[in-house]
Amino acid sequence: MTHPQHDREPAEHQRYAHYLQALDAVSEAEEAELVAAVLRDQDEAMAQGAVVHHLDRRAAQLLTDAEFTVWAHMMAAVIGERDYLARRLREWTLLRTIALDEPWAAEALTAASDWFQRTAATAQIITSSDALSLLAEQGRTRRVRNAASRRMEQLDQPPN
Repeated sequence: MTHPQHDREPAEHQRYAHYLQALDAVSEAEEAELVAAVLRDQDEAMAQGAVVHHLDRRAAQLLTDAEFTVWAHMMAAVIGERDYLARRLREWTLLRTIALDEPWAAEALTAASDWFQRTAATAQIITSSDALSLLAEQGRTRRVRNAASRRMEQLDQPPN
């Protein structure tokens, strides 16, 4: 038998779920204000978790869209000096740069987080043989190196 007090979901879990739902439905005009409100939550780790989830979803949606740059600048202003969120936003910008075949620095790729390297190595939108080759040779983990190698092989395969 369980006690009703033990069955209740913690308040921060409820707020997290609420934030995800609100961020998923927010209009572009109210997005910055809502992200700022979420980041004012007393539970900093939970709030940043909700915002990174939102950043990942929105960045993936806008990745090759012309609106991405304006959105990223807006989010950078709201995020401010929060290192984890700022890095994730910078890495989405780097991913966009590679996806659009714009100039990028090898050091940015090799110094990027494990999350970024895994994403770049596996994302179908990344077709840069230079980026994939660099990750296949210098990726931080065996998982990244193998994934990048497989992607290079896929790109070398002629279409059926």
